[in-house]
Amino acid sequence: MDSSAALFNHLKAADPFFLLAGPNVIESEEHILKLAKHTKTIVSKFGLPLVFKSSFDKANRTSSKSFRGPGLEEGLKILEKVKVAYDLPIVTDVHESSQCEAVGRVADIIQIPAFLCRQTDLLVAAARTGKIINIKKGQFCASSVMVNSAEKIRLAGNQNVMVCERGTMFGYNDLIVDPRNLEWMREANCPVVADITHSLQQPAGKKLEGGGVASGGLRELIPCIARTAVAVGVDGLFMEVHDDPLNAPVDGPTQWPLRHLEELLEELIAIARVTKGKKPFEIDLTPFRD
Repeated sequence: MDSSAALFNHLKAADPFFLLAGPNVIESEEHILKLAKHTKTIVSKFGLPLVFKSSFDKANRTSSKSFRGPGLEEGLKILEKVKVAYDLPIVTDVHESSQCEAVGRVADIIQIPAFLCRQTDLLVAAARTGKIINIKKGQFCASSVMVNSAEKIRLAGNQNVMVCERGTMFGYNDLIVDPRNLEWMREANCPVVADITHSLQQPAGKKLEGGGVASGGLRELIPCIARTAVAVGVDGLFMEVHDDPLNAPVDGPTQWPLRHLEELLEELIAIARVTKGKKPFEIDLTPFRD
């Protein structure tokens, strides 16, 4: 069994769930190593499988003036150092087909951004690396779209695919999480992940001094969405964490404070232990009789 299939099976077998977590973007080598160290220390206390997440380039920032990260070459070097230093699998995202081969040499999971979840050429290029592919559901998509997106990965010869709910547009500057999607996305016949941080974005919902807009967010509702997801019985959680969210250069309003990660995970595991969400409820529609 190759390493991707082994990791995929390990994540699928996680009890009660696996975790994809880390800061939104690589700010510096020093910062990313610090976050990896502390995140692993906290998550290890609970025995949860952890895949460390960070992006080398935020290509879909609201403003062209916003911080994007160190770029492909430098970013992959830093992620490789994290992988070696802390023996952690890595998940990071791609935005172009041309990035997939290089990213596949470092990352264990290649993430497809929500805006690009239907882009066939990108999905196929990512699939051909043989790495696990995590496809985020577009904010504009029905859950049924993910069945087709996952199938594109499989038809390209890669069975290691998972799908991720990250909210649905609710008006122009808000997202809403429909828990039904967490159930319906199981029709893709693969692990279902809930992004409990991006799903609370308010896209382009914050006006900036001097003009322009940026994305806001509802960080205080992250526990609410997380509790819902584990009660439904998702296979994994995706969350962005930061040691100083108020000064994070990207998506600060929806990054969870590192200092509260342990407390939140403890509660979520307790909920997951008592829910029967991963098993379908057997409904008997025969007439009730005395």
